[in-house]
Amino acid sequence: MTEVIVSVENVSKSFTGAAGDELRVLDGIGLDLRAGEIVALLGRSGSGKSTLLRTIAGLIAPTSGSVRYRGEELNGANPGTAMVFQSFALMPWLTVQDNVELGLAARGVPPARRRERALAAIDLIGLDGFESAYPKELSGGMRQRVGFARALVLEPDLLLMDEPFSALDVLTAENLRTELISLWAGQNFPTKGICIVTHNIEEAVLLADRVVVLGANPGHIRAEVPIDLARPRDRRAPAFAALVDRLYDLLTGREADVHVPEPTEATPTARPLPAVSVGGLAGLVEIVSAKGGRVDLPEIAADLNFEIDDLLPLVDAAALLDLVRVSGADLELTQVGEEFMGADIQRSKKIFAEQVRERAPLVRTICRALASSGDGSLRAGFFLDLLRRGFSAADARLQLDTAIDWGRYAELFDYESGTDQIRLDRG
Repeated sequence: MTEVIVSVENVSKSFTGAAGDELRVLDGIGLDLRAGEIVALLGRSGSGKSTLLRTIAGLIAPTSGSVRYRGEELNGANPGTAMVFQSFALMPWLTVQDNVELGLAARGVPPARRRERALAAIDLIGLDGFESAYPKELSGGMRQRVGFARALVLEPDLLLMDEPFSALDVLTAENLRTELISLWAGQNFPTKGICIVTHNIEEAVLLADRVVVLGANPGHIRAEVPIDLARPRDRRAPAFAALVDRLYDLLTGREADVHVPEPTEATPTARPLPAVSVGGLAGLVEIVSAKGGRVDLPEIAADLNFEIDDLLPLVDAAALLDLVRVSGADLELTQVGEEFMGADIQRSKKIFAEQVRERAPLVRTICRALASSGDGSLRAGFFLDLLRRGFSAADARLQLDTAIDWGRYAELFDYESGTDQIRLDRG
């Protein structure tokens, strides 16, 4: 076994919401990060990827459990890590060289030695000649190179990267990924291990030796997938495609040991509504229909230039309403989905109404509650109070807003913002 740099031991993390409620973000995470490997943390929104990374960095203390650096439990910032951020996080009033020297200055490194190490890092990352430039003079890709140099100049045991390529255009991101792997394979790379947060499945397979797949709400480890492919990796290779499909399957499929009730039987907290608009989920169904009724999710993502995180809520919503069927990385129109796509606008609205009334738990609950009220009307606050028992205040509001959007389109009920009343649509 190679040396363990950081050990995450049964870590859970909770935050307190604005209403005083507890929001658990991580639950029982156990993970070792070793020398000589790149580990990708992959998961959809709500899986706590960035929180976990910051816990490893010692920027966030766990609520329970511990994080150890070379056997020593952290009690503050991790001295063996450095981080590259998604947003570059450069000081705009400092030059490239000054930005790179920041961490060394904080550690008390003498000016002459700081300059020597900073120039070496700038040269390593391909920014030689831009030492005196300011961030506003640089492209996004060059600014992220400064972020890499600022982290690498510290010569950390473990380099932490929080979606470092997601703010870049496709070609720039691909170029930086390729250069990172080239540096990693060389003799002069000044770090022993890398941990990268991503929601890009192909990026995870391209870069990582091991992919840790996180489930959401709260974040927990679903699976660890080894990537036994030689570098450089070919996206067109069958083995690469098979790993991509497996990771899609893990992100879209149900967990084997977790019971998820059917939509027709679930409560609003057991099957939350994906926060998407009717137009968005209808657009996804239309794309599947236009491609012959069956499509590969990676193909849609590539065609639309969207990340998997952008598509999964739409996929979840369409599957919840039984408009599409999900199998691994494949989407297929159901019979209801075919009828929905083949109908005129009025008939398609009726089909949508039937599906949300039966298969969208919160919409179903609202319809039944309104029908039981004296005048077919209830305050929205009534439903918010119920939802806050299972969601944070912000998520409860988002759930109700989504249900109102779906219910209005389906002409099941309406909402009057002035009186905060939800009323049955008796039209």
